[in-house]
Amino acid sequence: MPNDARCADTTSFDAVTLEVLWTRLISIVDEAAKALRRTSFSTLVNESNDFACVVTDAEGRSLAQNTESIPSFIGTLPVTVKAFIAEIGKENMARGDILVTNTPWIATGHLNDITLVKPIFHDDRIVAFAASTAHAPDIGGKVRSVEAREIFEEGFHIPPMKMVSAGQLDVTFFKLLRAAVRTPDQTEGDIWAQVTGLDLIERRLGGLLGEYGLPDLEAFGSEIMGRCEGAMRRVISELPDGEYDYEMQTDGLDEPITFRIRLTVAGDEIRIDYSGTSEQVNRAINCPLTYTFAMTAYALKCALLPDLPNNEGIFNCFEVTAPEGSIVNPRFPASVGGRMAVGHYLPVVVFGALADIMPDGLMAASGSPLWSIIQTGVRDDGRTYASVLFFNGGMGATAQNDGQSAYAWPSNVSNVPVELIERESALFVHAKRLRENSGGAGRYRGGLGQEIALEVKSKTPIGIIFMAERCRFPAAGIRGGKEGAAGEVFIDGEAIDHRQNLILRDGQRIVLKTPGGGGYGAVDERDDNAEKRDLTEGYTSER
Repeated sequence: MPNDARCADTTSFDAVTLEVLWTRLISIVDEAAKALRRTSFSTLVNESNDFACVVTDAEGRSLAQNTESIPSFIGTLPVTVKAFIAEIGKENMARGDILVTNTPWIATGHLNDITLVKPIFHDDRIVAFAASTAHAPDIGGKVRSVEAREIFEEGFHIPPMKMVSAGQLDVTFFKLLRAAVRTPDQTEGDIWAQVTGLDLIERRLGGLLGEYGLPDLEAFGSEIMGRCEGAMRRVISELPDGEYDYEMQTDGLDEPITFRIRLTVAGDEIRIDYSGTSEQVNRAINCPLTYTFAMTAYALKCALLPDLPNNEGIFNCFEVTAPEGSIVNPRFPASVGGRMAVGHYLPVVVFGALADIMPDGLMAASGSPLWSIIQTGVRDDGRTYASVLFFNGGMGATAQNDGQSAYAWPSNVSNVPVELIERESALFVHAKRLRENSGGAGRYRGGLGQEIALEVKSKTPIGIIFMAERCRFPAAGIRGGKEGAAGEVFIDGEAIDHRQNLILRDGQRIVLKTPGGGGYGAVDERDDNAEKRDLTEGYTSER
């Protein structure tokens, strides 16, 4: 566990033992993540990093997650574990059980992420839960887009249930799943890769408890969570009490989305209220409250104590509310497949509310809420396929550095390499380069977006869906910095409405121009050497 002078002295464990146990726990979830990635079938996991592994205590409270986790999953997985405890009951769980769900309101916010949970037994009682979430290459239904009007159109919905019961596989579950999806081998294969990770956590955690003679994780977990909670509360208490409001608009669909936030600092707690934010819509961009909380908590941690470990102790310091029926807390059966079109903006909204009390500790807006292509079709051998390809924009600049180019924030998903684009889809890559002049100018420049030129190579028509943001409202700068370039999508040289589901044919051309990040500070404060480097590297065309 990182040393932090603000953390209280240990009471139950000496400092050395605590550090060793903490490091071992992190190594366990990191090893599980590597095993999951190595055995996965889809590029969403093994290339784009769209998954996470988490260990909770016996009550479902988050203890540790793999180092390169998707930020949102850090906050949603403990909610899912607690939902299983409430729905099934620990008394009805047995050694060898594996639980499964993708219910958006208790999991990650949309059906595409399948969550598995395994109870960990030690001395014949549950002492922990191993959990993982991974984005499935396909979940059936209408291919993920904003067009779905309710969740029933969005694919195979898995209620909280046992996929494996005391070591016995539910064969019917997999028959139904395989019949419902376009990529049965990949979707099922990724599930078994998740099982590999959970099994590894179970073995390693059992070995750790036995080695140190621990009956469970209760005392250790309480120590870790207590230290982190104490550190976070001390930092919050240093902020001036008060109410801080912020409002912004994003692309939306037919109409822009309005975000309103009231951030209240009260002693050592922060309350976030999204009252006044746009109402839910009958299209698939609604963001369930579990995801809203996760992205909000992530933003607060980044702003206040970025190096502090993620666990339940941090979450205890925050309260997040939103009116039921709003776009950040929709009612069932709202469509939610594109919830990141809303949820990925929430960190920027939180930063906006903090700007007056933390002016030098925040980042300008990023140009990469999420950009992707979902491409479906039929291969020459008659098999159907679906591919999800990520293309990131630029990050916002900070008070210390230029923004990272072509980097995913806050999603943490990776750009798909050219070789895999051409292997996994019917698209040929003519060019993939950083987008000149796309980063917002300032003392520190926003990160650049990228320009990707693609051509359809398919004997049969293909389906194309673009998930693209910041095409109407570019990433704003901060403290005098300029906005980044807006995103653009072209088909055969013509700008298009990227919200439409398209059918393209062999030879048609696609050009994507992802958005740049906002700049930080006044333009005339930029260092001359930095300006020269930008020109030399081709980041800008003029001073």
